[in-house]
Amino acid sequence: MKNIALHNLPRRMRVIAPAALAALTILTGCRREVRLPDTYTASEERAFLYPDYTDVIIPPNIAPLNFMVCDADAEEFIADFQGTGGNLKAAADKDGKIRIDSTEWKALLEQHRGQTLQVSLYGRKKDGWVKYRSHSLTVAEEPIDGFLSYRLIEPGYEYYRQLGLYQRDLTGFDVSAIYENNRMYDNENNHCVNCHNYQNYDTGRMLFHVRGNHGGTLIAQDGRVEKIQIRHDSILSAGVYPSWHPTLPLIAFSTNQTGQAFHMKHAEKIEVLDTASDLFLYDAENNTAKTILRGDDELETFPCWSPDGRCLYYCTAKRPDMSEVPDSMISHTMLLRYDSLKYNIMRLSFDEKTRTFGAPDTVVNCAARGRSASVPRISPDGRYLLYTLGDYGQFHIWHKSADLWVKDLQTDTPPYPLEAANSPEADSYHTWSSNGRWIVFTSRREDKNYSRVYIAYFDKNGKGHKAFLLPQEDPEQNIVLLKSYNVPELTRNAVIPSRSDFHKIIYETEGKAVRFTSE
Repeated sequence: MKNIALHNLPRRMRVIAPAALAALTILTGCRREVRLPDTYTASEERAFLYPDYTDVIIPPNIAPLNFMVCDADAEEFIADFQGTGGNLKAAADKDGKIRIDSTEWKALLEQHRGQTLQVSLYGRKKDGWVKYRSHSLTVAEEPIDGFLSYRLIEPGYEYYRQLGLYQRDLTGFDVSAIYENNRMYDNENNHCVNCHNYQNYDTGRMLFHVRGNHGGTLIAQDGRVEKIQIRHDSILSAGVYPSWHPTLPLIAFSTNQTGQAFHMKHAEKIEVLDTASDLFLYDAENNTAKTILRGDDELETFPCWSPDGRCLYYCTAKRPDMSEVPDSMISHTMLLRYDSLKYNIMRLSFDEKTRTFGAPDTVVNCAARGRSASVPRISPDGRYLLYTLGDYGQFHIWHKSADLWVKDLQTDTPPYPLEAANSPEADSYHTWSSNGRWIVFTSRREDKNYSRVYIAYFDKNGKGHKAFLLPQEDPEQNIVLLKSYNVPELTRNAVIPSRSDFHKIIYETEGKAVRFTSE
């Protein structure tokens, strides 16, 4: 079954049929036995499920894949998950949602690592029970990292309010706030939070930015939080896109002058681009920084370390010639040329002893093909480069043309798209799991407006598989939530500092000034 956006469904398929059976798990702890129908009519048609969890590969430690059954002609639904080691039955509750018992689900997946489950779905209609065509769930051997952090943000141009960084336990449904700003607009205190990043999937070293009031960059190391102020006449702005070195207390930052354009006729209403951007290196141990790349001819952004720490990848584009453009018109002129910017993926060698970089080396020449790349990410084994490819620019979360692409750095063969995971809508900001078998990314395939989190299996042969929507306790959550998921990042452990720890540092300290050096 293909991924089907809700806005494309016939109206009758958007109706969630009522169900007479109670949910598997009752608040009192009592459970009603679920019995499969003795007689039924077999159908070759599949019921429409939301989310679409048909024929996907899933981690053995993922939360239950709760879903809704959309068939207005049926009144009750029962799902039967069958495997060689046993089965699990679940009945829909009154709103047509099948919520799977988490204890039984965990045991079922653990018993069937590396195996395929068959899922049979039954619906009771006026003329009796119908058994829809079955689908499969393949349980991978490899788990996914236990925690996913992300930002929730309104999907447009908004005030600095109602923003937050959150952390989800992927083995269940628990969500906690890492930090939230103000619920209401408050000119004295409003600020943005963004660009959370971790060192090598470990929250022992992490960071995020605060923009606006009480601004600065929050650095957490082993539970201790401090705020730094990155200001200097050698950089364009404070640090923007970050990447922790995998072992050393070093962070590569881009520094960007960013502008936005609002289209009147274009289907993609907002265009975000840099009018200038450079790279610098921050030493979190000594609170010093130095330039990596700086110049007017190139736009450098989205730094990313290789897993061995010996290379720094980044995106770069040729800046249009502005020699005859007045300074006051440069930003405006760049915005008018938004679709001429084509970013390539580059690489710098890095010497850990001297902390110096080598000459730039082109890894993927996207501009030669009339395309543009963003967000390079290297698999933990160092073999695969994963990136987003679009028609132009580098802020691909808004670009319908954006898809996930991979290059095998070991064989140096041409890059290829992850066709099974991609969609016709924007598929962008992505991260690897620490074992390299899972890719987590955001996609607007649900309704074209809101970014949701998807998970896809990446096998040992370099092939991406069909992606599935992040499971929720209430499967309707992905429809009714009026926020976009942004910058999903996997970690092995939970964030150490509390929300109040971050709040105290943000509101009560000015932050230490970073010292820039030429060494």
